[in-house]
Amino acid sequence: MSSAPTREQDVPRRRGRIASFVLDDHRYVLLGTSAVAFIGMLLSSSSRPAMSFMSQAYAVELVMYYLLVAWLVISAVALVFKLAKWRTYAETSPFTKPAARRVLRYASYVVWAIVLVLAVDRIVMGVASAWMVAVSATKRPSENMLESMCYILWNGRDTFITGLVTTIELAVFGTVIAFFLALLLVFCRIQTIDRPDNDFIRFWKRIGSGFAKVYSTVVRGTPMMVQAMIIYYGVFGILRGTNLTTTEINAIWSTFFAGLVTITLNSTAYMMEVLRGGIESVDAGQTEAARSLGLSQWQAMRKVVFPQGIKYAIPGLSNELIINIKDSSVLSVIGTFDLMFANTTVSGIYYQQLHSSLIVAVVYLILTMVATWLLGKLARRLDVKPQALGGTSDQPVKVEE
Repeated sequence: MSSAPTREQDVPRRRGRIASFVLDDHRYVLLGTSAVAFIGMLLSSSSRPAMSFMSQAYAVELVMYYLLVAWLVISAVALVFKLAKWRTYAETSPFTKPAARRVLRYASYVVWAIVLVLAVDRIVMGVASAWMVAVSATKRPSENMLESMCYILWNGRDTFITGLVTTIELAVFGTVIAFFLALLLVFCRIQTIDRPDNDFIRFWKRIGSGFAKVYSTVVRGTPMMVQAMIIYYGVFGILRGTNLTTTEINAIWSTFFAGLVTITLNSTAYMMEVLRGGIESVDAGQTEAARSLGLSQWQAMRKVVFPQGIKYAIPGLSNELIINIKDSSVLSVIGTFDLMFANTTVSGIYYQQLHSSLIVAVVYLILTMVATWLLGKLARRLDVKPQALGGTSDQPVKVEE
């Protein structure tokens, strides 16, 4: 039987597709590169930063600008020809000839290179220039938005770092703890009455399944912000009924711990449903085959169904970490010092809510992109073709006693 391609075999295939896109002619080279050329013209028309390396090469940049204009003109001519010869364009257009397509492809490389140089000169060097001004400034620059953002980021770096660390801790620890709680709850959720079960076991199976259903409905049906307020102020009120002072209560029940509990309980409900979907996607014949080999319901779930169901649920489970990174921002409502709370603090100091929010938005974007990349690598590493118990695979399946 043919086996699925391994991760090592898939890498050359992806590289082959990329090389084919870069080296071969394709029909959208004019349209795609025209958009890039237009962006390059906008960059060239913008003001040069202080550290611009193109400021001493005005003639070179002028030639680059007109090359971009020439590409747009050629693209416009090709578009007009396409509209005029819609049905016979592939046969009659001079742009579709092999030699012309090859020239256009090489010319597109030149356009991309020009735009890359302009992007480095205007964007990268612009950020570097703004950063140098912001670091050496004694007060916030009010005329340049980028310099103002760099000044706020540099002078509020301790606050932002504290919020960043708290956000990462809440998202990672909350997701990990929720995963194990979700495993427990999903086991209760999918329990069915088995023939050998006595009345005591049947009773607790019904209680466990009912509790899991109610828990999932309540938690997924209410906003996390409301849950955070109920959890924090509810426990605080209970502790306030004792002889503890406010200082002693804050030492026991901090806003960080309340936020961690909120994220954990909230994620547990969603991860439980993701796991349940993964488990239910496992072929029912797997359970029947395991039971026919003498395994109990618990053994069949633990050794056969759960490992495969978790593997199927990996994409959804990974997505929960991304969600927690972003949704942890609502915990600032109870005073948890996360990135959102840091944003509020810094914007209150400099009275620049927009600039501070843009900084935090970039940080959140970087966090989610890094987490997505890491989880994608993990998912690809764990993406192993599941084995079947019924003898349909090439290798026999070993079931532990």
